[in-house]
Amino acid sequence: MALSPLLVEDRQVPLDATSDQPALFDGTTRLYISYTCPFAQRVWITRNLKGLQENIKLVPIDLGNRPAWFKEKVNPANKVPVLEHNDKIIGESLDLIKYVDSNFDGPSLYPEDPAKREFGEGLLKYVDTTFIKIVFGSFKGDPAKETASIFDHLENALQKYDDGPFFLGELSLVDIAYIPFIQRFQVFLEEVFKYDIIAGRPKLASWIEEMNKMVACTETKTDSEYIINYFKKFM
Repeated sequence: MALSPLLVEDRQVPLDATSDQPALFDGTTRLYISYTCPFAQRVWITRNLKGLQENIKLVPIDLGNRPAWFKEKVNPANKVPVLEHNDKIIGESLDLIKYVDSNFDGPSLYPEDPAKREFGEGLLKYVDTTFIKIVFGSFKGDPAKETASIFDHLENALQKYDDGPFFLGELSLVDIAYIPFIQRFQVFLEEVFKYDIIAGRPKLASWIEEMNKMVACTETKTDSEYIINYFKKFM
């Protein structure tokens, strides 16, 4: 799959309680994110991989000091990510990565093959309902023991298709859904628990290495020190 060329962007200062609201529904497509939110990072990566930097404007929000207008005018749930497009607001990261892939130009990020799509849907369901919850829960106990089967599940999933290093063989929305969390978990578990999630998992190691080669992903990464300090709140 030929990816669109990437326009590397400077990060704008996040909008906070003192910031004016951008004009709503003026024809501009806006993606409201936080630079440190892994759910928002999914949609940010999707936008980048499809080469939509000029088509979808990033609007970073300071989640620690949110503007009142964000909840009142943009998203009553008061969370990111949300997309402002065609006079409507769309939320929820897994829905959004599918929406951006289907409703904008750029390379397709989901295979047409029905078997791959079915396998991919199972992995997309697993990431939010099982994977993230169990890993976060393990921070209060023994992550190496409590998450072994979870990371083994991903290692096995990465072995299903041998036509590439990705979950569905080719780069897809499944990889995008997982990478923000695996990036964070790898940093935190290694630093705090001395647990190396790729030890004995060569497919997972290769997958992380491949994802880290993509500027579309690396330019969205969160600082390791921030991750460690933030995740310590869950211990």
